[in-house]
This record gives sequence, C-alpha cells and structure tokens, in this order.
Amino acid sequence: MVSNARVPAAEITGVYGALAKAMCRRMLGDVPESLGVMWHHRTLLRDVLGFSRKAEKWDRLDRNLGTFAVMAAAATVGCGACLDLNYFLAHDRGLDEARAREVPRWRESTVFSPVERRAMEYAEAMSQTPPAVTDELSAALLDDLGAAGLLELTARVGVMNLSARTNIALGIRSQEFAQACGLPPLAPRATDTSSAAVAG
Repeated sequence: MVSNARVPAAEITGVYGALAKAMCRRMLGDVPESLGVMWHHRTLLRDVLGFSRKAEKWDRLDRNLGTFAVMAAAATVGCGACLDLNYFLAHDRGLDEARAREVPRWRESTVFSPVERRAMEYAEAMSQTPPAVTDELSAALLDDLGAAGLLELTARVGVMNLSARTNIALGIRSQEFAQACGLPPLAPRATDTSSAAVAG
C-alpha cells in the first residue's frame, strides 16, 4: 500500500509495540498505518485508545443505531478510513452489516427506521461546519432515545468527528479492511456518477 500520510509512520518497537501490533492483527487482520503515525506520540496514542475503550462500554444507545450514526458522520466529513473501519467492525461484532453498507446513501435507502434516519440526520448536522442541529431534530430524538440516549449519540458523533478530522488532516486513508474480509463495497451515494463505491 502506498502511504498518503503526511507524517511518516514510525517503526513500532518494544514490548508495548509488539502487543499493539498483535492486538491490531487479531482485531483487524493487519496493522493500520495510523498506528505507526501515532507511534511518534505514545502518550497521546495510549490516551486516545484508552478513551475509545471506555466509549465502547457506553450502553444507552442501540449498537446498530450508534454505528449507523458514526458512519454517517464519517461520510459527511469525508473519512474513508473511518467508514471502512466501522463497516468492518459492524461485521466483526455481529451487527447488521447489510444496513451498515447502506449508510453512505441512507437518505435514498429504504432499509432504515425513522429513528435511525433521524439519528443519521443528526450526525450529519453535527458534522457540518458550523454545526446545523435544529431544536426540532433534537426534540424528536429526545423523545426517541431519552436524555441518556441523546447524550450518548451526541458524544459518539463527537468522537467520530475527532477521529475523522484527525485522519483527514494527517492524510490517513482507508486500508480496505472490509474488502479484505470479503464484505461487498459500501453502497455509493445516489449523487455518485460512477459505479465505484465510496472509498477511502
């Protein structure tokens, strides 16, 4: 794979490095380029990974809905690496990968419930610059999800914006983990003129 990263990956060394690479291979089948990029600042890497592990324990939001929302945020920001990774993780965690595949074209797709559609609309609105969340959409989701659910949705989308914007700024692209495990490509947006799927 040709590197597009704006910070060249460091050599991942030492006991902690060996453990990190082994964990990535176990979870993803390969070591992502982003690990080498972030290896330059191991304290930052450790803290980001630690926060991500804690966020995985949040449980006030349906896991499928949360995945669809963060993928919609990634698509809005334009992070192919984030889209690909979350599509792969949906498969790996036994979530609804057929519907996750449809997230890039969720507005045209018929596979999502009204609540899921509102959550993805909220994720897109949060991911605009400036954010475009309306009182009406927030009120509808508060009714749908309750206060804790809406807070978790907001936090998950915020975390995805951190990841997506960081990856884009650093030039980190998709490594096609989903394709490597045999998943069909993500559905193209209806506005795409080519037959190519959304790619990183």
